[in-house]
Amino acid sequence: MSTALLEIGGLHVSYGRVEAVHGVSVALLPRQIVSVIGPNGAGKTTLLAAAMGLLPSLGTLRFEGEDLHGLDVEARVERGLCLVPERRELFGELSVQDNLQLGAYAGRLRRDALRRRLDSVYQRFPRLAERRAQRASTLSGGERQMLTLGRALMSAPRLLMLDEPSLGLAPLIVSEILAIVRGLRDDGVAILLVEQNARIALESSDYGYVLETGEIALAGESAALAGDPRVRATYLGGGTDDE
Repeated sequence: MSTALLEIGGLHVSYGRVEAVHGVSVALLPRQIVSVIGPNGAGKTTLLAAAMGLLPSLGTLRFEGEDLHGLDVEARVERGLCLVPERRELFGELSVQDNLQLGAYAGRLRRDALRRRLDSVYQRFPRLAERRAQRASTLSGGERQMLTLGRALMSAPRLLMLDEPSLGLAPLIVSEILAIVRGLRDDGVAILLVEQNARIALESSDYGYVLETGEIALAGESAALAGDPRVRATYLGGGTDDE
């Protein structure tokens, strides 16, 4: 049996006196895409923020067996975790290439290593290569999402956590983005995908969790979840097939 890359067990996360995540357990294996679906306010973004160290939490939180509690965000990035937030948080007045270089902690990389990472991103996102000198603020929504992903890849992550990557994008662009995400998995990057669009999340992932009111309501292989009557009725807009 493979050892979990990321292990979250009995996680509790609070905002002041309000507990937003109650005893959530999630595991992710190397080279796996795991999706977390659920309605707005279910605690999906909170879960990612806690894993990245942006919010304090109680419970088990391990990456490759190492306890993440006590490690700040920068230390988690150095170990191979990276979060792509829902708000793309680009530097609009800077060029595409400048935004990418910021994702690499450029001052810590030799020039040749930085160039190799840039070349790798441009190979994966040819549109960014064409627009490398453009200001980020001039990009389309899909291009901005590509830049956000590309910037994350500049840190050479082994686990990429994506928060609502389809938000605000046309269906054709969403398909393109998710094809890139699956390609990352094939190249050895594990993906924790948080999505309100349950259909595309389950179609793109190997395993899934349904998070409702801060707790795991259902979990299983993504194909099985997509066929579950409750998931179909609540999240996929379909009936239950019962005659």
